[in-house]
Amino acid sequence: MRIHFIAIGGAVMHNLAIALHRKGYEVTGSDDEIFEPSRTRLEAYGLLPEGTGWDPSRISAHLDAVILGMHAKADNPELVKARDLGIKIWSFPEYLYEQTKNKKRIVVAGSHGKTTTTAMIMHALKYNEVDFDYMVGSLIEGYETMVGLSDNTGIAVFEGDEYLTSPIDRRPKFHLYRPEIAIITGIAWDHMNVFPTYSNYVDQFRIFIDTILPGGSLIFNAEDKEVSILADAARPDIIRIPYRTHGYFLNRKGFYAATHSRTVPMLVFGEHNMQNLSAAKEACLSAGISEEQFYRAITSFEGTSRRLQKLGESDDSVVFLDFAHAPSKVKATLDAVAERYPGKKIIACLELHTYSSLNTGFLPNYRGTLNSAATAYVYFNPHAVEIKKLEPVSKDDIALHFGGDNLKVFDDAGMLFHELKKEKSSGQVFLLMSSGDFDGTDMQHLAKELLG
Repeated sequence: MRIHFIAIGGAVMHNLAIALHRKGYEVTGSDDEIFEPSRTRLEAYGLLPEGTGWDPSRISAHLDAVILGMHAKADNPELVKARDLGIKIWSFPEYLYEQTKNKKRIVVAGSHGKTTTTAMIMHALKYNEVDFDYMVGSLIEGYETMVGLSDNTGIAVFEGDEYLTSPIDRRPKFHLYRPEIAIITGIAWDHMNVFPTYSNYVDQFRIFIDTILPGGSLIFNAEDKEVSILADAARPDIIRIPYRTHGYFLNRKGFYAATHSRTVPMLVFGEHNMQNLSAAKEACLSAGISEEQFYRAITSFEGTSRRLQKLGESDDSVVFLDFAHAPSKVKATLDAVAERYPGKKIIACLELHTYSSLNTGFLPNYRGTLNSAATAYVYFNPHAVEIKKLEPVSKDDIALHFGGDNLKVFDDAGMLFHELKKEKSSGQVFLLMSSGDFDGTDMQHLAKELLG
């Protein structure tokens, strides 16, 4: 098979390209910008385009298919030529479905917890020597790529993102997977740029439920009112499996998941992760893993990259990095850290990076989310606001909407980290949160400075 990727540098796109290359396909690609870690990883597999930009000469009739990424535009010259030649064009969700349409698909959806829940399911399956295909939104230790496809598997586990599929297909990605087992972890408004109202956003999950195969299962967070309403209205041929936060406790020795008959030491922590654990357990039971097999596996689950990832630790201080950016994710992550480290001074630092988080109409949703921190820093880059063509936002706007006496707002990364380093002393927990990279900051180096 000869496959060409338009916008190969995307997080999932470059992983799918690598997965198909490893499967023996002939893979080429193009993009107008490729950042790390995509650049280095593509180069390692000999898949990095010779130059940036779009070149229609890369498209010829010998191609079997083109896979189109969301980063490309509808008038992309390579896409136009592929259409003119009648070459089959897939989005990556369409292609993943095509590759797994004869397998049992488990799809994890929700506004928060998708990546960790997906990774927990993958961990339990792998631990119990069950082969499976997968797509997950973060690199996981023990896996070379975020996408894995094989001809010798009967199960596929996908993280179901609600963002749009491609520039020529405006459906959310998770509408295309048609799961046999579906999970919804929770609903909290996100992606304001494509779902301008809360009700419009919720509708996408209603449609997702309708894509579940007849006789399939919906595993849903019964503690989320909006999710429960949608589950109650599901088709009668869908099996509904509610779950709640798994029992847990913590002491000086660590964090434990607990039931009436067992205590399981955990490497991850927080109430939100105990919700994720409950969802993952129900999915694994539905896939044929026993309860005993699941708990034996989950005790060694270490989490995923940038999901409460520990960047460094000293005798009495620690630095975490987390992908949290939407209000519900920010609050859940901070509350988990505060609960895990009672008595410690929590220093929270949040970068506003997404379209929604930089929109003055969305900012009120952040009120109170950082209240658990002793000191909270919020950073935004005014240039990012310009690039996204949003109305200007000021430091005063952010301070007003977030609220709290513990807040400091910065629009200069250098000044932010200068002030943050002044905080370092004994007995502190630093929590750095962003879906971006704080303007290219080396986070491992920053962690060393904060702990030094």
